[in-house]
Amino acid sequence: MDVVEIRDLRVSAIVGLLPEERDREQPLSFDIDFTRPFAAAATSDDVRRTTNYATVITLTSRLTVEGKFLLLETLVSRVAEKILALDGEITEVMVRVRKLRPPVPQDVGTVGVSTRVTRG
Repeated sequence: MDVVEIRDLRVSAIVGLLPEERDREQPLSFDIDFTRPFAAAATSDDVRRTTNYATVITLTSRLTVEGKFLLLETLVSRVAEKILALDGEITEVMVRVRKLRPPVPQDVGTVGVSTRVTRG
C-alpha cells in the first residue's frame, strides 16, 4: 500500500458557530493521507504518473477558505470527498483538521475532527 502524506498544512479561514468565528478567520491545521499506487511514478520519476500533492494542498486550501463552514465535520467531509474525486487511482483518503486556537475558556491545545473515506 502506497500512501502520500501531507502534514500540518496551515490555512486561515472562517469556520465555526460562534459570532466571533463568523467575523474573523482562525488558524487551522490539516493532516491528509491518501492511498494510491505510485510504483509507476517512482520507477519513471514522473509526477504525471501519481497524484501531485501540490494539487491536493491547493484544493484543500481553496475549499477551506471559500466554504466558510459552520462545522469542522462538514469541512473534513467535503475535503475528503473532493480529494477522492481528483484521481481514479486514489482508493482511500484520511483528513484531519484542528482548530489551533479554539474559542473555549479552558486551556486546550487544539480541537479537531477526522474522517476516512474509501472508494466503492
